[in-house]
Order: sequence, then structure tokens, then C-alpha cells
Amino acid sequence: MTLRRFMWIFIAIALVAFALAGAGHFLLAWPPGVVGMWAGIGAGYLLGALLFLLLPRWWRQHCDEMYAQPAGKRYVRALWPIMIGYSLSLFLSIWWIKRGIESVPLRAIVAVTPALAIAFFMRAALRYLREIDELQRRIEMESIGIASLGLSLLYFSGGLLEKAKVLSFDAAAAMIWVFPLLMLLYGVCKFVLARRYQ
Repeated sequence: MTLRRFMWIFIAIALVAFALAGAGHFLLAWPPGVVGMWAGIGAGYLLGALLFLLLPRWWRQHCDEMYAQPAGKRYVRALWPIMIGYSLSLFLSIWWIKRGIESVPLRAIVAVTPALAIAFFMRAALRYLREIDELQRRIEMESIGIASLGLSLLYFSGGLLEKAKVLSFDAAAAMIWVFPLLMLLYGVCKFVLARRYQ
């Protein structure tokens, strides 16, 4: 699968999310928070699609070659249902919690449901790592390692600044941003390392 196809799939998901937001607002009288969530999901996927346009040609070619391999094809096939499942489970989880759940164990289960999609993503990523060639595995492992260490340093520094009352953070928001920031740093590291090893 080429990055261009990724971009069009992202656009399609964004349009579906925007359509749900529009239907919820104009036809179904959903609360503004629910409509805003679907609009946010659509905006996120649309932003992702636009970022594909900014990537240099060498990176698009590198990714196209990577995903043309059998391991890359299996990884992509596993990734799409996970991404859609994550978006839906996040929406349903937040919606259900906002409606009010009295039982604490049930509220805990509902709250962590979106993390299941991340667990499936991690399983697919580990299987992909086992199936790729040595050079690509080295790039992936170095990217994951550098991103993990960099994020640990960032959060440790943030904790020190919070303790010294220099900055103030919402702990829940900070924890929720760990995985997206890790993926962002991983992507930047992989971009730089792939260029270095070319």
C-alpha cells in the first residue's frame, strides 16, 4: 500500500467523522461535546492526510517499498481495523462516562477500553518487527529506543518543574499524551535514521 492510498483512506475516515458530527448536530440533536468529539476525530485524520503531502519524495518512496514487502502488507492490514476500533471505542467510552456510570468497576472498564486498541497495535508492531530484515529492524529499534528515552527525559523534567512549582500540569492529560507523544517522537527518529542509513 502506498502512502498516497494511506492519505485517501485518512481523508475518507475524516469525511465519515465529519458526516457523523454534522448528522449529530443537525439531525440527531447530539450534545455539543459528542458532536465536537466526532469533529475532532475528523480533524485529526484530515491533519494526518495533509501531513502526507508535506513528506519528501525519498520518504514516500522508502515507505512505499517498506509496505510493499509481505511483512509491511500484513502490518497495514492489521492496522486499519485497529485505528477504526480505537476511534470508535474512544468515542463510546467518553460518551458513556459522560452520561454517568455509578459502578466504579464498570466505569474503570469503560475508561480503559480504548487502551485495548493500543494493545492490539503493539502486538501488530511486534509481529512486524520480527518479520522485517535486519537493517529495517535496526532502524525501528533505534527509533523506538531514542523516542522512549527522549519521552522519559521530557516527562521526568516536567515532573521536576511541577514539583518546583515552575509549571502546573493536569496529571490525567499528561498521562493520556504519553502514547501520542511517543509515536510522534518515534516517527521523527525513524525519519532521521532512515535517511542516515540510505
